[in-house]
Amino acid sequence: MTGPKGDITDRIWDVIVIGTGIGGGTIGRALAEAGQSVLFVEAGPAGYRAEETRLDLAMGDPVARALRGFWPEPVAARIDGRDRSVFAPLGRGVGGSSVFYAATLERPAVHDLDDLPGRPHPTGGWPVSAAQMAPWFDRAATMYHLSGTPDPLDDRPAPALAPPLPPTPADAAIIARLQRGGLHPYQLHTALRRLDGCAACLGRKCPRPCKMDGRSAGVEPALATGRAALLDHCEVTALRGEAGQITHAEALLHGQPVTLRARRFVLAAGAFGSPRLLLASRATHWPEGCANASGLVGRNLMFHLNEMFAIWPGTRSAEPGKAVGLRDFYHVQGQRLGMVQAMGITAAYGEIAHFLRLRVAATRLHRLAGLTPLPAMVAARLLGQAQILVGLLEDLPYADNRVTYDAARPRRIAFDYRIHEELLARRKVFRRLIRRGFAGMRPLMLSWEPDLNLGHPCGTLRMGHDPATSVLDPDCRAHGIDNLHVVDASFFPTAMGVNPSLTIAAMALRVAHGMTEGR
Repeated sequence: MTGPKGDITDRIWDVIVIGTGIGGGTIGRALAEAGQSVLFVEAGPAGYRAEETRLDLAMGDPVARALRGFWPEPVAARIDGRDRSVFAPLGRGVGGSSVFYAATLERPAVHDLDDLPGRPHPTGGWPVSAAQMAPWFDRAATMYHLSGTPDPLDDRPAPALAPPLPPTPADAAIIARLQRGGLHPYQLHTALRRLDGCAACLGRKCPRPCKMDGRSAGVEPALATGRAALLDHCEVTALRGEAGQITHAEALLHGQPVTLRARRFVLAAGAFGSPRLLLASRATHWPEGCANASGLVGRNLMFHLNEMFAIWPGTRSAEPGKAVGLRDFYHVQGQRLGMVQAMGITAAYGEIAHFLRLRVAATRLHRLAGLTPLPAMVAARLLGQAQILVGLLEDLPYADNRVTYDAARPRRIAFDYRIHEELLARRKVFRRLIRRGFAGMRPLMLSWEPDLNLGHPCGTLRMGHDPATSVLDPDCRAHGIDNLHVVDASFFPTAMGVNPSLTIAAMALRVAHGMTEGR
């Protein structure tokens, strides 16, 4: 907590921002710099600025997870009718999940937002067009210090990109081989300021303001204005007010109840957390939850499907590459697929042996699984280090895929999701294109079953023009509630074929501008 408790909890703020990830951090900074008084409310800890914690999905102790800024409890996932309990790659601290992310911020394609001839949009198009969003993408790219090279398949003016660092030997080899195969790779757009001694903290907390995330690009600059304050260890449990107006938030600060008041509220608790809070905010005038007149709060849950694969680019460099992006398979023969990008991971002898054991164990040759170290050793020596890439396959919205809320367990994240046949069909096409495009580098698909990217939930408070078919209007304001906006991935009408972070940041800047201009 920054500032005396009484000063923070007794006053009426211009804006309370619930959540400090990409969306919350970005809009809070923009509003504070525009002269607004802003209170950030974060359920997790502020943490220690110099820590370099890496997200650990294997850690099971909830106390240890909470101390490190991880979401403390497993997610209760019901997928195709089967119940699973999994630790998702989610943060719960200042900066949210973004402090652990790989800082890849990619601009969506025009057809991700617009309904185009030859590339029809499954929802008829977003209520905000690509042209309307363009200046906000530019501003977000500058704010987050994006570096990289332009996508050669994108005919729009080159975005505001700083020159990237030279690619690693592995990435350089991948880029050269893809180009020889007639494809169009480029260096990913990465949110790193490249300070002296930059360690490229991808997948872990950055100990300096070098990696741009919700904390370093948002919350910290906002606090530096003197017009913002932060309450950490503060969990908002309900929004309260009249039918068309939020008057206050009920919260637990270090377990003790407090009331927080503001003229306007911004919800940025993530596509799992934001709908859960609205569903928890039931009242006589909100019998099904706040902003839920349409019955769509929590519905239309989407992810990306991860298609992870290993390649051997012909170099023995042990340094993992994180620079390669590719959009040749983004939209093919009328089908919405997605981009491919490097993950910054290598797979040497141990990883190869583990994979071969799993693969053999799933066949009639399972008794030979113990013999896999020999071929793994041969593969590692002959082929060198494998590089791991991932294809992000776009998901589409279905009302039956949803976040669920249990008043008896209000802190639990739970969802019910069915994998639709059209997604499975597009997955087959995507995998076939990946194998063909990377054929010269011996692509090895690393998953059999569809792999939901639980770090990319979106769509659970979709925006649109019609209050009957959406939760938010085109300015991300809740239909029927004048002073409540949402700026996390909940607002997405569709998942798009790229990482969601840059779109969240761009929309947060657009919404902040509208709020300060009186919209």
